[in-house]
Order: sequence, then C-alpha cells, then structure tokens
Amino acid sequence: MKHTTWMISAVMLLGLSACSDGDEKPKTVKESNETTTVSQEPVVEEVEEVVEEEVVIQETESLYELNEANWTFKPIKDANPKAVLLTIDDAPEKYAVEMAKTLKELNAPAIFFVNGHFLDTDDEKNNLKAIYDMGFSIGNHTQTHVNLKESSEEQQKEEIIKVNETVEAVIGEKPKFFRAPFGVNTDFSKSLVKQEGMLLMNWTYGYDWEKQYRDAASLTDIMVNTEYLTDGANLLMHDREWTAQALRGIVEGLRANGYDLIDPKTIKGMQ
Repeated sequence: MKHTTWMISAVMLLGLSACSDGDEKPKTVKESNETTTVSQEPVVEEVEEVVEEEVVIQETESLYELNEANWTFKPIKDANPKAVLLTIDDAPEKYAVEMAKTLKELNAPAIFFVNGHFLDTDDEKNNLKAIYDMGFSIGNHTQTHVNLKESSEEQQKEEIIKVNETVEAVIGEKPKFFRAPFGVNTDFSKSLVKQEGMLLMNWTYGYDWEKQYRDAASLTDIMVNTEYLTDGANLLMHDREWTAQALRGIVEGLRANGYDLIDPKTIKGMQ
C-alpha cells in the first residue's frame, strides 16, 4: 500500500476527499502543526474479461470426382456409387425459386446454372440470392446462352466473366461450376473456365426440352426410368413450368430406385 505525506500549515485548512461510492461524506483532515499521514487505497478498475471464441471451420469431404470421359461422377473411397447429380439450367427465369423450395423441402441438393440475362433486375437478383440462401450451388451458364463456337474469343470471355462478376456481386462468391449452352465448348472457353476456378461439365441425359415430355407425368417417367440412368449420372433439367411440376416425382422416383443425390459441395475440388 502506498502512502502520501502532506505538510499542513497551522493557518491552512485542507479538505481531502477519499474514494467513495457516492453514499459517504468526504473525510476532512483537522488543522494541525504535525505531519499527517493519510492512507489512500489504490483505485482498482474492473476490466471486463474478453473471451475469444475459437472458430472451427470444417472442410467438406470430397466424396465424388467428375469423369470427363462421360460427365458422370465416380465415388471416392467409401462414397455410395449409386448416386446422381441434379442440375437446373436457364435459371432463374420463372420457376427456379419454386423448384429450389421443392428441392429444399425434399432435402435434395442441386446445382442451378444461371444466365446473366436473367439477372438484370433487382427482383431477378433477389431470386438468385434466395436460391443460394437455401443452400444450393450456383453454376455459370453464360450471359446470353450463346453458342460459344460461333463466338469470338473476346465474346466468349464476356459471356463467361460477366456472369461471374454479377453472381459474385449478388451472393458474395463466384460460381464454382460451368456448363456451356448446348454443351458446346471451345479450347478458349475451357482454358478460361479453368483459369476462373470453375469445374466444367456437360450432362448424361435430359428430356424436358423435347415436345413429348413437356408435361409432368411423361417427364417424371422418363427421368426415372430411362436406360441412361446409371451410377453417377449427371441429370439435366431446365427452369420450365412442367419441370417444376415434375420435380417432386423425379426426386422421389430416383430415391425409390435406390439412388442417392450427390451434394455438389462434396465434388472434388469444390471445397
């Protein structure tokens, strides 16, 4: 404990105030010719303890790897080989949010491949954000759905980069997947997609653009009973009314046939 010594003159009256909580009256030192020692407790300030929480970031395990020979997915280690990937192209035009809600309800993961010309307005951008916030992966399907082989390299670059920039501005990250319209790529587009850190893919089968499958019943039947349904198949669908209506039946039919659905986040290189 520290002590402070004060010399007090006989003709001087000194008032000393001690540390108080506000309820006590200040203490006064009486007049004296003697040296008076006043004990003063050190002020102890309460410091709020700050506890830093440890943030643990868990990386998603890679369970599947893309087979570029036929665009199917191979299991890694003990992953279930009997699994397929769901993909939705031409989003978010009219029905993508509805389709995302259906898939969310069914706990069915998927990739939504978006076109830039469906991301022009605030409402369209909000639709993209809603799909992403429901947990779905976003892919790049070019700005205007152009045939890349009929485009110059500068046009191809704009078609791909512009979508990446728009998507990143809306959801905070670039697309992790790329699918060219009509499944047509060029050496330049392949190189650019790789440079942008995206995984390029096509598909195994799809039917919803064909006239005979533009209703929910026929589309559901062909999607779950086609001869092309194999382990690791990459299923192509589109943002269409009949596809939205068939989606629940397709997911339930695939599961009834014993297929799991691949989470895009578990594809090798996408973590």
